[in-house]
Amino acid sequence: MQYDIKPGVRGLIFDLDGTLADTMPYHFHGWQKACQKFGATINPAFLRKHTGSPGWIIANEIINDNKLNGNVSVEEILEEKLKSFYEQQQYVKPIEAVVNIVKKYYGILPMAVGTGGHRLAVERTLEVTSLRQYFDIIITANDVKNFKPHPETFLKCAELMGVEPKYIEVFEDGELGFEAAIEAGMMVTDVRSWYDSGW
Repeated sequence: MQYDIKPGVRGLIFDLDGTLADTMPYHFHGWQKACQKFGATINPAFLRKHTGSPGWIIANEIINDNKLNGNVSVEEILEEKLKSFYEQQQYVKPIEAVVNIVKKYYGILPMAVGTGGHRLAVERTLEVTSLRQYFDIIITANDVKNFKPHPETFLKCAELMGVEPKYIEVFEDGELGFEAAIEAGMMVTDVRSWYDSGW
């Protein structure tokens, strides 16, 4: 996959899960395990729809969809999901087609990670994929009040990068992220066709 950034771009923002790192099969497995424990079900379409949302929002949707209200808490489902994800996180691989852009422009253009992921999971994923060194600016679900499709995540990245939103290209794999980037006034590139996610 050969791709270069759009003309006029002065800064780059990358989503993490499903964009920089091929984590989605492991996230899905984690949600499946949590659902099985508490008598719920989940399918890939559900998770794709919520790609970019923080885990507690996904857990709440699972409770509502499966009518588990009162039987299990958001915290219990999320704790079980994260436990399973952390057990497999060491196997996560970087998505080379996207990482090639990071490496090409590292030290040349300001770059940031803008993700709906939980801070600890995000930091661990960046470490196991050897990507942590490339990013000084990392905005997670723990750093904002409004999540994708709200533009706050990306606008916060832009502010810290010192680049006007209209000169930023966002790399994303989720519909919520596409909406957030457009709402922020940024250029957006869909990376879903760049690799086989296998889920």
